[in-house]
Amino acid sequence: MKPVAFAYLRAQSVEEACHALGREGDAARILAGGQSLSAMLNMRIVTPSLLIDINGIGALDFIEENEGGIVTGATVRQAAALRNLSIVKKVPLLAAALPHVGHYQTRGRGTLAGSVAHADPSAEIPLVLTVLGGGVELASRRRRRQVPAREFFISALTTRRAPDEMIVSLRWPPASANDFYGFKEIALRAGDYALVAAACHASQAAAGALGQFTIGFGGCGDHPQIVAHPFSSCTLSAAGVKDLAAETARVVECRSDLHASAAYRRHLAGFLCEELMREALAFFKKGRDCGSVGA
Repeated sequence: MKPVAFAYLRAQSVEEACHALGREGDAARILAGGQSLSAMLNMRIVTPSLLIDINGIGALDFIEENEGGIVTGATVRQAAALRNLSIVKKVPLLAAALPHVGHYQTRGRGTLAGSVAHADPSAEIPLVLTVLGGGVELASRRRRRQVPAREFFISALTTRRAPDEMIVSLRWPPASANDFYGFKEIALRAGDYALVAAACHASQAAAGALGQFTIGFGGCGDHPQIVAHPFSSCTLSAAGVKDLAAETARVVECRSDLHASAAYRRHLAGFLCEELMREALAFFKKGRDCGSVGA
C-alpha cells in the first residue's frame, strides 16, 4: 500500500511548525526520523492531511550538558546519541540501551524524541527516560511545558501530548556517582522490539548493600512500568534475590499477543529483574564506579 495524499511542510522554525499544528491539530503529523511513521503512512494506519518535516529546524539538533544532566533536541539521531561522550558519561543507562534500538541503519535516521513521541510499549528509549525520571518538553502556539516521563505515557501509542503540541527536547537526569545502571532485554531476533526489556537504577545504602532499587519494564503492558524497592542496610541472599524478583514480576501488568503469552512475559520480567539485581549487588561489593552498567 501507499500513503493517502497529504500536504507537506518543511518547517524552518519551531514557531512555524507549531502554527501549522495549531491549525491542523490531529490531522497533522510531525516527521523527524520517520522510522515508525513511514511504515504507518504506507499501511494507512495514519492518514494525515499535513506532514510537518522538522528536520530543517537547526535549533532542534543539539545535545547540551548542564547541571541538571543532558538535554537532547527533537531531531537528535539515535546514532549521534550513542557516539556522544557526554551521554556515555552522564546517562550511561541510555548508552547501554541504544545498541538494542532497531538496527545500525535505522539508528542513523531514527531520533530519540521520535521514539518517545511514538510511545511503542516495547521501545527502549521511553523505558529508559521513565526509569531515570526524565522529562519531555512540549511546545505549542499557546505555551511551552515540561511533562515528567512517568506521567507522559498513557497507553500504547498514546501520550499526554496535545494535538497542537510537538516535542522539542528531552531531559535526562545525570548519573549519580557510585550508583548502578543496568539494561537487559529479550527479543525474538536482534533488532526486533523486545518481548520484555528491563532497565534499572540502584543506589547503595552501605558497603555491599542496596539502598534503592528502581526497575522498569517495557514490552509487558501498554506503557513502561516502574517498580521501586527501598532497602535499608541489609544484604540479600541468593534465595532472597530470587524471591524478590519473582515478587516484582507478579505486580507487573503483562499482555498476550502472537509473540508471547502474558505468563511467559511475566516469567521473563522476573528473570531479567533477578539478573539485574544480582549485577547490582556484585557492583556494590566490588566498589566499582558509576561508569559501568549492566550489559
